[in-house]
Amino acid sequence: MATASADPVDCLYSVAQLRAIEQAAAATLPPHALMQRAGQAAAAHATRLFLESGGRAPVLVLAGPGNNGGDALEAAALLARQNVPLQVALLADPERLPSDAQASLARARASGAGFLGSRPIAGNWSVVIDGLFGIGLARPLAPPFGEVIHAVNAMHCPVLAIDVPSGLDADTGNAVGDHVIRATETVTFIGNKPGLYTALGRDCAGQVVVEPLNLNPDTFPAPMAQLNSPALFASAFHTRPHASHKGSFGDLTVIGGAAGMGGAVILASRMGAMAGAGRVFAAFAGPVPAYDPLHPELMCRDARSAELASGAVAVGPGLGQSREGTDLVGRALASALPLVLDADALNLVAAEPGLQARLAQRRPPSVLTPHPLEAARLLGTDAASVQADRLAAASEIARRLQAVVVLKGSGSVIAAAGGRMVVNPTGNPALATAGSGDVLAGLCGALLARHVPAWEAALAAVWLHGAAADDMVVEGLGPTGVTASEIPAYVRRRINRM
Repeated sequence: MATASADPVDCLYSVAQLRAIEQAAAATLPPHALMQRAGQAAAAHATRLFLESGGRAPVLVLAGPGNNGGDALEAAALLARQNVPLQVALLADPERLPSDAQASLARARASGAGFLGSRPIAGNWSVVIDGLFGIGLARPLAPPFGEVIHAVNAMHCPVLAIDVPSGLDADTGNAVGDHVIRATETVTFIGNKPGLYTALGRDCAGQVVVEPLNLNPDTFPAPMAQLNSPALFASAFHTRPHASHKGSFGDLTVIGGAAGMGGAVILASRMGAMAGAGRVFAAFAGPVPAYDPLHPELMCRDARSAELASGAVAVGPGLGQSREGTDLVGRALASALPLVLDADALNLVAAEPGLQARLAQRRPPSVLTPHPLEAARLLGTDAASVQADRLAAASEIARRLQAVVVLKGSGSVIAAAGGRMVVNPTGNPALATAGSGDVLAGLCGALLARHVPAWEAALAAVWLHGAAADDMVVEGLGPTGVTASEIPAYVRRRINRM
């Protein structure tokens, strides 16, 4: 369980937690108060988007059959009173709306807002407000909602989602059915939600703005997770003293590189050096090059004889899944050093119960960096099951193997054995390229070599890795065509800004 934070933006709450918070608040407030506050917040953001669009066309307000629809109707009433031109599409039986939503419908009708009735929503709109379904959606959408969402996603105007994009699971970030609104911006209420940041969340939520609705976050329970930010790993970075030397910053040994896959070790090792490790040993299971011509400071070794006496170890990049690879993973597990297991090292651990037991019983810290398929092998399931609940999958691996786990993907999840979870908000599709995972392993290994605790090392590595990719996109170098070998220089620049 995450620790509580004073900033509601950084705290991620489950639907069950938010329901409890909402019910407790409603018991102390006048009737209809929370919906009025939600409508005011939504109207304020819609007004801004309307003005930014030039205001040459009306706003379309989509109101569904629940309280999310009530929030939208409340926003419509306020916008109409501000003389913002709009049309409301009420996709619900007015008589079956919840009582609060019925009150907001009455207010919208009294405000002079226009109602589309049975007319189609196609048209020229400045902004679309999505108030179809909120966090309570539990089953796939029936007609006509799928067709409406499809039509909205084809429009060329800003889309403001209320609380969550309709069709998105607020806990997991997955689609509840076949249709999800793709919003430009999401104004989410009371507390932030993990599903807005992982799986489909980043693609569907757009820019997320948290509106606590004047509730006091200090009264909330500890959140289920947190958003990653430099505040969570600030202790990992210090000004380097003048009176320091290479030994001050630790050794990193990268083990992998079976025949034909030596580049993976080179990528991880280069990142380790550029992330500040004092010395980096590139240890190859296959042919050992004399040196790296681009970074001759890397010391190339035979993995079978490389010393594992100091610093940290990253094992797995390009290792292959041979018997010799299994032996090398066992040797790394037997060392007294902090350890990163990536790529084939994870596959070998998944295939050998004995290695799993040794990993779970290790005293030095271990960080695992699986992608969904590697995570599935560790759990004895399939990638679809992992993706169905990424937070639960990462947490279960961490518990079973007593390690810090980084489940990679859109909204990477970092989980500790004790239950703490963090979702990372940095990164973009530029990282969907061969070798970027090797770079992440080398970065995490370098931080461990520099004596950063495993939890903070994982948080920092994932955040920096994503932030580097974000910088590359800003400079026009991505997301298409980025290569893994370009990432380390941008990570180094980010580290030196810390």
